Amino acid sequence: MPTFEEALRTVDDGFERLRSERQVPGLAWGVVREGALVHDGGTGTIRDGEERRPDADSVFRIASMTKSFTAATILLLRDEGRLRLDDPVAHHVPELAAWAPPTTDSGPITIRQLLTMSAGMATDDPWGDRQQGLPLDRFAELLAAGPSFVWPPGTTFDYSNLGYGILGRVITNVAGAEYRHVVRDRLLVPLGLTSTVYLEGEVPEDRLAHGYVRRGDVLVREGTDGYGALASMGGIFSSVRDLARWVNGFLDAFPARSGPEGPHPLRRDSRREMQQAQRMYGPTVPAHAPDEAPAVRAGGYGFGLFVDMVPEVGTIVSHSGGYPGFGSNMAWHPATGLGVVGLGNIRYAWVSRTAMEALEALVRADVAPRRAPRPIPAAAALRPVVEALLERWDDDAADAAFAMNMDLDVPRADRRAAIEKVAADIGSLRRDADRPERSMSPAHLDWWLRGERGWVHIKSLVTPEPSPRIQSLEVIAVGEPSTALVEAAERVLAAAAEAEPVLPSGLLAADGFDPEPVLRALRVARPRFGTMELGLPIAGDGTMESTWALVTARGSATLRLALDGTGAVTAAALQIPAREPPAEGW
Repeated sequence: MPTFEEALRTVDDGFERLRSERQVPGLAWGVVREGALVHDGGTGTIRDGEERRPDADSVFRIASMTKSFTAATILLLRDEGRLRLDDPVAHHVPELAAWAPPTTDSGPITIRQLLTMSAGMATDDPWGDRQQGLPLDRFAELLAAGPSFVWPPGTTFDYSNLGYGILGRVITNVAGAEYRHVVRDRLLVPLGLTSTVYLEGEVPEDRLAHGYVRRGDVLVREGTDGYGALASMGGIFSSVRDLARWVNGFLDAFPARSGPEGPHPLRRDSRREMQQAQRMYGPTVPAHAPDEAPAVRAGGYGFGLFVDMVPEVGTIVSHSGGYPGFGSNMAWHPATGLGVVGLGNIRYAWVSRTAMEALEALVRADVAPRRAPRPIPAAAALRPVVEALLERWDDDAADAAFAMNMDLDVPRADRRAAIEKVAADIGSLRRDADRPERSMSPAHLDWWLRGERGWVHIKSLVTPEPSPRIQSLEVIAVGEPSTALVEAAERVLAAAAEAEPVLPSGLLAADGFDPEPVLRALRVARPRFGTMELGLPIAGDGTMESTWALVTARGSATLRLALDGTGAVTAAALQIPAREPPAEGW
């Protein structure tokens, strides 16, 4: 694994490459770790024709990243009891009272639907980007005329800048002060975000990044619209340093815990609520090379934030900002506390992909410990009880540990016989240091024991009762693979290195076994996985069949092999196991 310093150089290289490839005038970026901005960088210039290298205090327009500030302010007002998320928006914005829904069976638009981009209005990029400075009186006229609906409210995610413009009016009317003053007084000042403002004139000239669009070989300044009705969707100016503090406020909400709330004006549970996918959107499979496994991404929109689940990485929370003259992104990984912020000063700037790749690279580099679910004390306390039952069955101990459903699901005599057989097959047991325990949830515990003739894989789940008991228990024997199985499996893996894999010499195919599927898998395995070696067994009796987790140069794979009594192959399969985001401790 690379060191943290090496991983940071990779981040720097990514942004330098972005500037070169996309001809971005200037970029600033930062890395968040353990509650602080631990690294920042800049390249190019904040103003064309001047040698003003961007840094952590340079101020860029952050466009739609503003939406997280708007959503946080709505939740502040909700927490104070001044509005409810399921209030019809017309209760707080009178201009909406005459809106006609798209169908007679549609309900009124709610604040929650605006927060989650599900109010039914059409997506409005890039039109919305040009409404930033719309005067308030003209916005009132637009609202009174009513929008064009394309979906029934509350059914579909469709990104709406107009919706967040309306939320700005909700804040103004509920709080009794202009939107930008409410955000400033309730969030920016308490958090010490001194470089985060809504007016370009409030930024010191020597720190203000100018935004540009490229016309041929000429940079033309743009993105100077003043404060207006849609500032609540994209009007904020900010810096890497301030945004790192904003990101850290969201990361600090994890894990959930007792104790003082701390200085953040928004409660921890409300900050966590913002980071939950409230409205799902369709899964995507990003473009990838033919020799790479596809990575399906799924997620949704929270409150002013995108929430994505990435295989082998986990939950990533983010928001980008695209605007005439500027492009930006902030992304973080709650399980490790890592975050990346990137700001650029050309139209849309293509920062999001670079920032996201940088964050995922940091997470994969293992430069910060990952927070995983930890079993609740009751679940952990029942582990030695299960191990004692494997050593010697005791009905009284089982009565105390098992929930009422256990004997109904599997008769006690059958469960006892199965567990005693596992213990007899595997022999004397001890904890397996090579396979750490894991939990998919705090009520779940998954661990391995090492025996004289193999392993025992145990999975338990406890009930939600006041005194939790075991409601599900799997005890699975995995036999030590025989010499014949190991040698045969190694020959199969060796065949992957051949230009045209064939069933290795010395291995016979049993009647009815078709080797072509596994040979076809071996043909594509070499470019996909590189070298492959047998790892730890994960299933099988060890005599007639075994399944191994493979140790590969990249990616995860398993090999299953079965032999008959003569040593002929009856089954063989090379597979990629199910891929899912790792369990995370919230």
